[in-house]
Amino acid sequence: MALTIATDYGYLRAEQAMNTANTMREHAMQRLSTGSKLNSAADNAAGVAIASRMTANVTAMRQAMTNAADAQGLLGTAEGGMVEMENIVQRMRELVTQAANDTLNSGDRSKVKVEMDQLVDELDRIAA
Repeated sequence: MALTIATDYGYLRAEQAMNTANTMREHAMQRLSTGSKLNSAADNAAGVAIASRMTANVTAMRQAMTNAADAQGLLGTAEGGMVEMENIVQRMRELVTQAANDTLNSGDRSKVKVEMDQLVDELDRIAA
């Protein structure tokens, strides 16, 4: 009895077509499941590069917006401190005007000095 080896070319072509169809189906399923047209550089290398660059730009813009919001908050805090310092300086002017008045006695002037010292300390605290 002779042993012969035969190749079924029709089967091999069908298997190759089935493998190609499965690969295409898997690729389509990946696109559908991610909702993205570009899942890898193999889809469109230039498109992936452009998308990556745009993603980096969006990230940079978001960080810039965060930085601007932080700066705005910092400026608001500084403005509040400046307003308070202006109020203190205005009160110091009032006290100097009162102390220059000849109707105050030395006890009254010492009270004005105590308040002035407190105001100077408060200015130093705000400035620090």
